[in-house]
Amino acid sequence: MTQDIDLTSPQWTALIFEGKNKAYGAYELRNDSSNRHLKALIVVTVVGLAVIFLPDLIKSFIPKEREIIQTTEVELADLSNVNEVSKENQIEEIKPVAPPPMLKATVQFTPPVVVKDEEVTEQKMLTQEELSETDKQISVATVEGTKEGVDIRDLAEHKVITEAPKEQIFEHVEQMPRFPGGDKELMRWLSENINYPTIAAEQGIQGKVTLRFVVRPDGSVDDVQVVRSLEPSCDKEAVRAVKKMPKWQPGRQNGNAVSVYYSLPVTFRLQNS
Repeated sequence: MTQDIDLTSPQWTALIFEGKNKAYGAYELRNDSSNRHLKALIVVTVVGLAVIFLPDLIKSFIPKEREIIQTTEVELADLSNVNEVSKENQIEEIKPVAPPPMLKATVQFTPPVVVKDEEVTEQKMLTQEELSETDKQISVATVEGTKEGVDIRDLAEHKVITEAPKEQIFEHVEQMPRFPGGDKELMRWLSENINYPTIAAEQGIQGKVTLRFVVRPDGSVDDVQVVRSLEPSCDKEAVRAVKKMPKWQPGRQNGNAVSVYYSLPVTFRLQNS
């Protein structure tokens, strides 16, 4: 037997089965083994390559998302100022809380009450000499404090506060409040001082924010509230702008300047819509 014989060749198969029953299945399997091995090798190779390159192939067929940049001209204001943070939106610095003051040692004053003898309870009362010798002062409460402390009567939370009568706010008066220059000047002022929020502009949000505020007797704008909301950023911007308005001409009732409620719609509209 030579070393050059190919064990998978048809000649080797013919030599092995020479003089034997070739109708037996082993001859067919042996004779067709080279083709089967070749097909199996091709299938394994194709499957392996598919597993390696299939993810990249799938990605190549998926369209990439395009970044859409929309440039919109705003009717009310320029978008260049939208990133400016107003003072109202800035985080206030947390200030340390001062410790409570030391209180003076005091004795509570109890006014005498006339009662029946059977209702009197045995209670030791200080004599005038004992009161004069003690270092404690008579105050609104008994406090175990120091001589150098603050008298509890001097603290603001223990003082008697008389509540001032609430100012009447009118819905309608003989002469309603008026923005300096009239409604036309009011619209011009709003267009110059309101910045269209970036979020609302990108989402194409348009509409009206209805505000209600009080014009005080001195013409100042106070208690600005949102009556009809459009979108949080638009609501906040409208309130911010109205709070910084110049003083109005106050409303008058019977010739006197009074506080009056005033409703104002603020329109947000994109210029190219």
